[in-house]
Amino acid sequence: MKPESAAFAAAELRANDRDRYLATLVLPEKERGAITALYAFNADIASIRDRAREAAAGEIRLQWWQDALAGEGHGAVRANPLADALLDAISQHGLPVPALSRMIEARRFDLYDDPMPDLATFEGYAGETASALYQLAAMILNRGPVEPGDAAGHLGVAHALIGHLRAFGYNASKGRIVLPRDVFATCGVSEMDVRTGKESENLSVALTRFADLAGEHLRKADLAIASLPRDLRSVFAPIALLRAQLKRLNLDAPFAPQPDLADWQKIAVLGWWKLRRG
Repeated sequence: MKPESAAFAAAELRANDRDRYLATLVLPEKERGAITALYAFNADIASIRDRAREAAAGEIRLQWWQDALAGEGHGAVRANPLADALLDAISQHGLPVPALSRMIEARRFDLYDDPMPDLATFEGYAGETASALYQLAAMILNRGPVEPGDAAGHLGVAHALIGHLRAFGYNASKGRIVLPRDVFATCGVSEMDVRTGKESENLSVALTRFADLAGEHLRKADLAIASLPRDLRSVFAPIALLRAQLKRLNLDAPFAPQPDLADWQKIAVLGWWKLRRG
């Protein structure tokens, strides 16, 4: 991997997904560059909605990535340092392109204001995005095919749930309902309640259900991680940070910015977990 492309990917990740950037600091140095490129690619496609003025522009950007993975416009693609770093990571570690293509397809949901219909669909979305990211990173760390299965699956769903609980107010202000609509409906919360920022006891109940579900997935992920070879576990260090963020959620003020740890605290949490578990 070209040093300049690797440095660009690291800078992009640090700017666009700081938590995952901090998580790369506990990874082995030899594999850190490839995983950083993978995470930076994910951060790019995850942030397209916020950067695109309209859905059509976002579709074009996602299609650009699909074409890049398919080998179309090879020279022009390699001129993009992030794509250059990602393609090198794919080549060097044998990453499955179909998994990355599915990740891009899943992100098309982000471009529109249609609510997430139900929990099964949300878990599928989380599986193609967050869980797949853990799976691919584990492949890089293993230097070949690996099956972290339950660890990647459960931690990916927990990651998605906690991330969207933390971003609930922001998404609502943009007219988006990313957490499953059916759970809100069961608790007596309408789409309009969410979109207009209406706080209520019913909303707190719904969000508490999501938080409890995230906690259950973290528990199952923790058990699965413990059964993995120790050399693979550092990829799953974000579990410690997610657990700390889940504890700090203020579900009584769901539309307000959620409390978080300072960077130095996050580094300490990740490092301590790595020392004990990874």
